[in-house]
Amino acid sequence: MTEFKLPDIGEGIVECEVVEWRIKEGDVIEEDQPVVEVMTDKALVEITAPEAGRVTRLHVPKGEIARVHAPLFAYEAEGEAHAPATPDKQEESPAVEQPETQKAPQAAPRGATSRDFILPDLGEGIVECEVVEWRIAEGETIEEDQPVVDVMTDKAMMEITAPEAGTVTRLHVPKGEIARVHAPLFAYAPEHAEDMDETASTAPAPAESAPRPAPRPDMAASSSAAAPQATGLGPHGRIPASPAVRRLLREHGVRLEQVPGSGKQGRVLKEDVQAFLERGDTAAAEPAPAREAVPSARPSTGEAEVRVEPLRGVRAAMARQMVASASTIPHFQYGEELDVTDLLALRERLKPEAQALDARLTLMPFFMKAMALAIRDFPILNSRLNEAGDEIHYLPSCNIGMAVDGKAGLMVPNVKGVERLTLLEIAGEIQRLTAGAREGRVASSDLKGGTISISNIGALGGTYAAPIINAPEVAIVAIGKTQWLPRFDEQDRVVKRAIMTITWAGDHRLIDGGTIARFCNAWKGYLEAPESMLLHLG
Repeated sequence: MTEFKLPDIGEGIVECEVVEWRIKEGDVIEEDQPVVEVMTDKALVEITAPEAGRVTRLHVPKGEIARVHAPLFAYEAEGEAHAPATPDKQEESPAVEQPETQKAPQAAPRGATSRDFILPDLGEGIVECEVVEWRIAEGETIEEDQPVVDVMTDKAMMEITAPEAGTVTRLHVPKGEIARVHAPLFAYAPEHAEDMDETASTAPAPAESAPRPAPRPDMAASSSAAAPQATGLGPHGRIPASPAVRRLLREHGVRLEQVPGSGKQGRVLKEDVQAFLERGDTAAAEPAPAREAVPSARPSTGEAEVRVEPLRGVRAAMARQMVASASTIPHFQYGEELDVTDLLALRERLKPEAQALDARLTLMPFFMKAMALAIRDFPILNSRLNEAGDEIHYLPSCNIGMAVDGKAGLMVPNVKGVERLTLLEIAGEIQRLTAGAREGRVASSDLKGGTISISNIGALGGTYAAPIINAPEVAIVAIGKTQWLPRFDEQDRVVKRAIMTITWAGDHRLIDGGTIARFCNAWKGYLEAPESMLLHLG
């Protein structure tokens, strides 16, 4: 028996009211079938079944409160033993007139050896993720703790490992599609389980229809139960298809009703779409008028087709964060120039020693250390406003974030406790976090707790920027590229100097122009005369 736990249904939502059950105990349910409607404090939400099976218990009565991550209902999955549900079929066929001790294996040929790995909680508020790369294939042997799949949440790339040794029997979620928390991710046969599938599945085949064949992707294709699905509609009044399949159809201007589904209950699979496209004009002509209508809506000028890509993962999280920050924080900008000629010379002198210690010494450790020193005199730059907007919280540690344009999108990991670290220690942390962010594998702890941020646009060739604050921080600075420009020295001679432009964005609720200017002058002083930092290092 499997317990279906109520998933996260919205940020900050911890409970909801059960408005209407669409099923009852004993009912047979299909994958994606609507089972219950719940009401949060924001909207009415429809919950669907994670897989096919039979309902054994409804934990929360209609009108009562269900809690997120608590059991909502229980069911027996399609492969689990439920002999009482099929007594008539067993009587009809002599092949299944077996002793009582043999009936359980017949009812659960797959469940006897194969287990579903349920995708666990991946972090607070995360309800789904994208499968980026499978590291295993069906039929492969896996070991305990072996990495099996890389998934992308809206925060970072994560690696899922095998719970125990065994053999992979099925990958439930194809690469590029969405996996849901608390739903099956893949199935496997444990290493020491007895394989009773073959003998148990041969006898029931003539007597049983679609509900219990072995390989689920082929169930409807090999069963006459798929015949009534010629219209493309599933048993619940809609065409079963994943978001990736629907996206593929949109990209090629094909309607879902045009493609015959070979999956369970008429589900349209990627393979069905690809086969349909390969057949071209000779494909099933059932919805011919609809097929003609799609191209007619397109421009006849030969324009390229618009490519549609879903916004999800880290990019979706960044979009939400930036919208919230730009719409709720009153930003103001402050620009300045830094003369980093002496700083570059100092770095060149220290580089060989840093390399001998396996550290890559860039300018960023100096920027961070100087910022932590300047914050001692201007602690308001290392504070945040509470949610009510009536308290300023001064933070005890200077955790400086740095924006990294990585494989998964823009991430802002932060170096913790910069005020306590040496330049070499800061350089080591920057190296670790940058490598992780570029691969999309930053730990969630490295992304949390930032107090102020640096965006180094100069690394990509930018000179100026107007950065958006990484809420709930109160300031961010964008650093431009270093340019060798003419400047006047103290004797009014034109000299060559390394000039870098910087642009601050501040939260005008806490910081005014005078404060950011004085803070920037202190920070600039440490960077333009880097030896002055020695007086303040612990």
